[in-house]
Amino acid sequence: MERLDGKAELDAEFTDLYRAHLRDVYSYAYYRIGNHHDAEDLTEQTFLQAWRHFERARREAEGRPLRPWLIRIAHNLAANYYRDRSRRPQTNLDDAAPVAALHETARLVEGRQELRDVLEGVAALPDDRREALIMRFALGMDNREIARALGRSEGATKVLLHRAIKQLEGALATHG
Repeated sequence: MERLDGKAELDAEFTDLYRAHLRDVYSYAYYRIGNHHDAEDLTEQTFLQAWRHFERARREAEGRPLRPWLIRIAHNLAANYYRDRSRRPQTNLDDAAPVAALHETARLVEGRQELRDVLEGVAALPDDRREALIMRFALGMDNREIARALGRSEGATKVLLHRAIKQLEGALATHG
């Protein structure tokens, strides 16, 4: 009977993990893949793979949050997605940033062009820099979480983010 209790506890913990991080995993997948359908598939694959390895990951985490581990799974699946399909991310501009308030037409057009420039700049970054920016700004992950997700040291992650921001700023300066 204890085995069932342990299984029920494991199921409950995984359900909590799923509920807590579904939005983050989906957001990461969407920013990485660029369309809702494939992002949903990648999110599902991430949680299926996470379930297979959950018990071990829980033991090895030693109390640390599992979000970086989930993002690492999504990161690896996204890399496989591109390797298998040889595609680059394509973000639907209309889905990228909903308009929260009424704007004048000129300001709206200007804002969309700026957004388009930023998204193009991010898409043109090397994979590791793009990944780090997505994790930092789309998911709000801190340097420690990003480092764990990418399998790097915190110092290397800080440098990676700094270089990504500088490269993006340089690309945007040439557009403006």
